[in-house]
Order: sequence, then C-alpha cells, then structure tokens
Amino acid sequence: MTQTPLQTDVAIIGAGPTGLFAAFQCAMLRLNCLLIDVLPEIGGQCVALYPEKPIYDIPACPAVEGAQLIANLEQQLAPFNVPRLLKHRLESLSGHRGDFILGTDKGAHIKAKAVIIAAGAGAFGPNRPPLDGLEDFENSGAVQYYVRRKADFEGRSIVIAGGGDSALDWALALKDKAEKLYLVHRRDRFRGAPESLRQLDEAVENGQIEKIVPYQLHALHGQKGALEAVEVIDLEGNTRKLHANTLLPFFGLATDLGPIARWGMDTVRSTIPVTPSSCETSLPGVFAIGDVATYPGKLKLILQGFSEAAMAAHSIYPIVNPDQALHFEYSTSKGVPNT
Repeated sequence: MTQTPLQTDVAIIGAGPTGLFAAFQCAMLRLNCLLIDVLPEIGGQCVALYPEKPIYDIPACPAVEGAQLIANLEQQLAPFNVPRLLKHRLESLSGHRGDFILGTDKGAHIKAKAVIIAAGAGAFGPNRPPLDGLEDFENSGAVQYYVRRKADFEGRSIVIAGGGDSALDWALALKDKAEKLYLVHRRDRFRGAPESLRQLDEAVENGQIEKIVPYQLHALHGQKGALEAVEVIDLEGNTRKLHANTLLPFFGLATDLGPIARWGMDTVRSTIPVTPSSCETSLPGVFAIGDVATYPGKLKLILQGFSEAAMAAHSIYPIVNPDQALHFEYSTSKGVPNT
C-alpha cells in the first residue's frame, strides 16, 4: 500500500552541521522543513568520524569538538521541532520547482516545494591501504580509520599515516595519550594550517612525535589480528619496522553521490556546481550547500556552508511564497519566531 506523502516546504538532504543550520535558517523564515539522513543519528561526519576532534574555524568558538558543535546546532534548532527521517536513503526525485516528490529506500515519500542537498561528501568511506592481511587487523581494531574516543588510545604505540589535515590534527591530538607516536608520510611536507605545522615541529623537537619520512606503508606484522609492527618502505626500497599496536591510516575518503547523481543535475567529480549567489543547482528548485556544492572560489569550510545555508533559504522563500515579499529583519530585532 502506498504511503501518504509527507508534506513540507523544504526537504533537506543531510543532517550534518550545514543541514542543521539550513533547517534553522528555513525555520527563521517560517518555512516548514524536513531533515533526511541515511545515518542513524544527526551530525554527519562530525559525529560519525571525529566527535572529539577540535574544530578551530567556527566563529566565536576558539575551539569546539565535532560532537559539541552538533549539540549546539541541535539546541539552536530545538524551538522549531523540525521533523527528521533518519536511516532513510533518498532514492528518487521527480517533479519540478515548487512541486517535487522524493522517495526513500524505506518507502517514504516526501512532497516538497524545494530541495536542499547538504549531503557533505555524499556517501563516504575510508581509502584503505593495499596491505596483505589488512582485514584481520581491521576486525580486531588494530587498524582504524576514525577516532571516536581519544581515551581509547591511552598508552598505545601508534602509527599515523598520511600527510593531510586529518593525519596532522590527530597526531597533535593523540601525542599526549600515546606511549609512542609515529607520523609516516611519503615526503617531509604536510598539508595543514601554519599553526598546526608549528605545533608539529614543536612536538617533534620535544620527542612527542617521531616523523618517519619519506616512507610509506609496506606491511603489517602480527598474529590473529594483534598488531606487533608496521613495516614502512622508502623510495629506494629500504624498509624499517615500527613497533606499534595501532595503525591509523588517514588517506582521505572515497565519496559517492549515489542516487543524487542520477537526478538530472550537473555534477563534477562527486560535487554539484551551483550559482554562487543562490546555491541553486542546474535543476531549478534544487539547491546544494556545504562540501557537496562547488563554484569558483569555493572554500570547503563549515563556516562557508553556514553562509550557503542562509543564501539557499532566502532564495527558496519566493518559491514557497511567490506572492509575498520577504521583509528581512536581523535576528537581533525579530528574535526567534513563535512556534
């Protein structure tokens, strides 16, 4: 039996930080909205991948952990009682600007006048290193791709592999927890904020982190999933064994837009081009914000996603209310609308 479609003004796909703030912005404009996410809880990558990782570029927050940022956004949104469909994967989109029907893998149907895609990087999973016997060490927890609780790594001998922000940030975050911490990269250059690079140099000088460069992962040693050593190799074929019981490879995420890529809008390598002033995609009435959206000068920062959420909400207002002018007021003067 076909379910009665859920009715809303705006369907927001993705309940990460950008999606949550988009819901708040819509609610402030008195637009009804619905949050939809394939994960079992709100928060997106902030909760799924780095709940205890500090984020430094949120305005007015010198540092805030991923889980706390989501808790703050949830508190901000709470007065509006925005409904949500969790553990629902969006499979289909039909209709046109002002009259869309969305379908999920659980058989739910949503009727919406506009759509905001705040899907982050889309469906994501870690890029796994090509090492023999890797799965046994993954199953035992000796090899992990995400850090959910820093306390779990207390007293461990850890190898972190990678040269990007995640490898650098987690090396700095775990240096005071680990008994020994190695940072492996194929060259002696790391991609990170200047302050993070300064902290890395300081930690290396103080003996808290040992840089292993230029090396890359070569083999894992141990029995029955118990890791004993990580073997690395340099460009000349020289190998070295690092005695460790934990490997954290940070080689980025493999991303996939999934069914969204088949909805008829322009896409470029798992991103969606948008008009910068409105965040509207090539499909009228469908908007994209956050990491999934791209345009010239785009910065992949949460704070830019917040700005895009506001632009999208204001662009959607005339779709929902075609005969009503929006007289915008600052939140300091209008407060939170009565719900």
